[in-house]
Parts: sequence; structure tokens; C-alpha cells
Amino acid sequence: MSFLRDNGLSITLTIFTAATIAGMIFAGTNAFNQEAIMHGEPTVTVASYLATGHFLSALFENWESEFLQMAAYVCLTAFLYQRGSAESRDPDGPRSRLDEDPLTMKNDPSAPWPVRQGRLVRTLYSYSLGIALGGLFVLSFVFHLRASAAAGNIEAMRHGEPPVDLWTRLADAEFWFECFQNWQSEFLSTLLLVLLSIFLRFRGSPESKPVAAPYGATGK
Repeated sequence: MSFLRDNGLSITLTIFTAATIAGMIFAGTNAFNQEAIMHGEPTVTVASYLATGHFLSALFENWESEFLQMAAYVCLTAFLYQRGSAESRDPDGPRSRLDEDPLTMKNDPSAPWPVRQGRLVRTLYSYSLGIALGGLFVLSFVFHLRASAAAGNIEAMRHGEPPVDLWTRLADAEFWFECFQNWQSEFLSTLLLVLLSIFLRFRGSPESKPVAAPYGATGK
């Protein structure tokens, strides 16, 4: 039971992720087949649908926006402040462990392995969370572009138009519309979290200030 208690958050989120992807797959298969029937084309199985641009474009389009949101959030909160927000460090507060130079812990046997290595490894590790999230954003963007081009070519074929390559798709307004419609929602939701956490509370959540904390108190 201690394993479930210690890892309950990640386990629950994994279940939610798998369940929503499954729902997306089955709903997407039906939508794809309905469109195929309307154009007199053969339908596909669920397994075949997983390789279509229709599914992969939608999947990576959403992953891309999420990784962009988290990468921006991690990087911006390291340098920018919002007084009173639970999501910000205190602009007037003393330096915390978040700011400490990992070089001072180089000889600490309990420190993570990269901290005890040379300057390059230690520096990369110091910013590894932002680097990883930024890298996942770039990968998702590339996969979204490829899948979006494949989905677009199916539509082009249905209308008797020539297929397009990746560079042409990259310059297409429809592709950027797909990107921006998700990116704006991610930045808006992050903005609302930052601002609402000034005035609203959720008792027990580390994303909230203590219920009795004044509005002007910054959370982190």
C-alpha cells in the first residue's frame, strides 16, 4: 500500500492519460470512417487508424502545446515574478535553495550523480528539466508537422489536388492555425492559474497558498 500512497499522483494521471487516449482512438476511428463512407472509401480498423495522419496529427498537436506550456512555465518562473501568486517566488524574499550553486554540493555523497561531475555535466543537469521539455516540444512539433501533412494529403487526394511536401505544409496557414489554436489556450490557462492562485485556495494542494495566507503573500 505504501507504493500506491507514494506514487498515487503519477499512477492516477497515467490512468487518466491512457483512458483519454483510448477514448480519442475509438471516437477518432468512428469519425474517420464516417468521413471515408461519405467519400466512398473503405473504412479502417482501430489498429489501422493508429497509423493515420488524422490520429497522429491530433495527438502530437496536443502534446506539442502541452510541452510548450510546461517548458515556458518552468523557464519563465525561474526569472519572472508575480507578487501574491502561489506559482511565483517572492520577489523580495531571500535567496533560496532554488538559487544555490550546485558546485557547493559537488562533494556531497547524497547529491545526484551529475552534480558531482564536471562543469558541463553539472550545468546541463542544472537546466535539464527545461531542456527536456523544450526537446519534447520540438519533437512533438516535428511529428505534428509530418502527420498534419499526411492528413492534408488525404484531403487533397479526395479533392483531386496534388500532394504537398513537408516544407509546403510548414508554410501553410492551416498548419499554423492548428498550432496557434492550442498554444493560446495553454498560455491562457497558465496565466489564469498564476492570477487565480493570488485570491483563491485549494486546501492541501501544493499549487495553492495556505487558506489563511493574505493575498499579497507570494507562494514560493
